[in-house]
Order: sequence, then C-alpha cells, then structure tokens
Amino acid sequence: MKKKNITTIGGGSGQYMLLSGLRDIENINITSVVSMVDSGGSTGRLRDELGVLPPGDILKCVLALSKNKEQARKLLQYRFKSKGRLKDHSAGNLFLTILSQYAGNFHDGVKALGEVLEIKGTVLPVTTSKATLVAELVDGGRLFGESAIDVPKGKSRRSKIKKAFLVPHHSEVIKIHPPVKKAIQKSDYIIIGPGDLYTSIVPNLLVPGVIEKLQRTKAKLIYIANIMTKFGETDNFIGEDFIYVLEKMIKRKFDMVVFNSKKPSDNILQEYKKQKATFVEIHKDKKWNNRTVVKSDLLRLEGGLIRHDFNKLANVIKAIIT
Repeated sequence: MKKKNITTIGGGSGQYMLLSGLRDIENINITSVVSMVDSGGSTGRLRDELGVLPPGDILKCVLALSKNKEQARKLLQYRFKSKGRLKDHSAGNLFLTILSQYAGNFHDGVKALGEVLEIKGTVLPVTTSKATLVAELVDGGRLFGESAIDVPKGKSRRSKIKKAFLVPHHSEVIKIHPPVKKAIQKSDYIIIGPGDLYTSIVPNLLVPGVIEKLQRTKAKLIYIANIMTKFGETDNFIGEDFIYVLEKMIKRKFDMVVFNSKKPSDNILQEYKKQKATFVEIHKDKKWNNRTVVKSDLLRLEGGLIRHDFNKLANVIKAIIT
C-alpha cells in the first residue's frame, strides 16, 4: 500500500496533540510545519538574548513524534531552578539552540534533534527568517509579539483583532523555508489546526509563499477546530467564524472541517468562563457548501484543562484517509 503524505500546519499544544495521534498511524509520511513567532518564556529569552530562532513550538512537535515520547518529554521539558541566567529555561530549548549553533543553522539543528529522538516524520520551521508577529486591533491599536497577543493585560476586554502581519527583523526578508514548499506540493492531505487562531495558525499563513502553495496543491485541505475560544483572539467565535477567517486568507475552501461534539461539564465551563473562554459550537450539518463536516467526541480533560484527545483525533484522521 502506498503511503499517504500528511502535512500539518500550526504550533503550540494543539500540534503536539495532533502529532501525538498521527505518530502511531501506519502507512503515512508526516511533515509538521511549525510557526516561528513564539516570543514568551524560555523561548523568548533565548531569542532576545542570543538572536536565535524560537525553539519552543518546534521542540513540542519533535517530542510528539519521538519514539520514546514520554521519557524524552520528561527530560527535555525539565526547567532549571537555579537563580542565575538559566532559571526557568527548559533543557530542550537549550539543547536545540546548542544543536543549531553546532550544526550551523536552525534547520539542521532540528534535523539532528529528530535523529537523536528517532522521530517518525519530519519537523520543519515555516520560515528561517526572524520576524515579529503584530496584531492590528479594530480600534487602531497594535500589539507587538506573540506573547502580547496571547496574554491580554488587565481584566477588561480589549478591541478585537482586525488583522495580523509579520515584521522582519533588521534587513531580513521573510521567506518560506524551501522544504515547506515541497511538503505542501506533494501532500495528499494538509491538516491545519488545532491551535490558537492568531498566534499558532495565522503566523504560518502570513509567510510569503505559503498561501500560494495551499491554493495550488491538489491535497485535501482539512481544518481541526479548537474546542474553546481564546480571550483576546476569538472571543464569542462559533465554529464557522474560525473557518471564515482562514478561508478569507487562503482564498480556498476547506474540503473538510473537524469539530469536537462533546461538551465539557458545566463546572469546567464555569472555570473557563472566568478566563472569558467559551465552548465552540458548530451549527452546520454533514455537508456545508461543498465542505464535509465531521463531528466527533475529541475531548480530553486533564487536571481541569480542556484538550484534544490524541487517540480520538487519530481515529478520526485514520477514518478520513483510509
């Protein structure tokens, strides 16, 4: 049986869950395309202090595809507790930074880490150009940096995001990483999401060349929706809103959209309400303007946190591609 080529596009914990499920599906080749604008925590400090590309989201994806995921995760997500400059840095971020400097570039550093961890698949930065994500708000304000967009300051609601764009560092020109072009072109299926709309997914689409490749590929385009909205990014969104934003950017319809159908308990939803997050509803049937709508229980509750269950996700993807 010929292997199917699956390319995923995103970043953050959503990609980690998706790739954790895809890893165990047989007869597929996995390529993960990852956003490169993370600017918070250990990743942000390494980027600012050493001028390196942000390692955090890439590291999550490599760990998800690792042969010994749990052991690698425990080791590489260990955070230093010293009071010096290493404080709160993760071992994995430091290791990937060292590998990148040793190999001479970020791409080869990621490849080396993948070989060390014996990953099933390939992890690619969407770009190796250094850039800052900027969000323009409806009221005319601007937010600079992924961490500023991701964590709104204060308790009051801020103006909605009107659009986002990338600003290159210094004299750099933002370019798509060449292997990403090839991955999209040879894909049988391209999966976008799950992940925060404006900080994990949209930054990939803002890189020149990505949208053009998505428009031209013959691959089936699949979107996996978030389970909950995100304060400051997708306040009061229903499922259709996520799709409209992305399709407006791509200028192509999704062939299939996948939604979680299992609603968390009222107690959990009340806790999320305190964070101004609501459950993502979808009001469409199985067929919606030439899109196939898949609704399935994808819910995983872990320590009071709502996540996608990677085994349930894998079962849905397996049913789609076979």
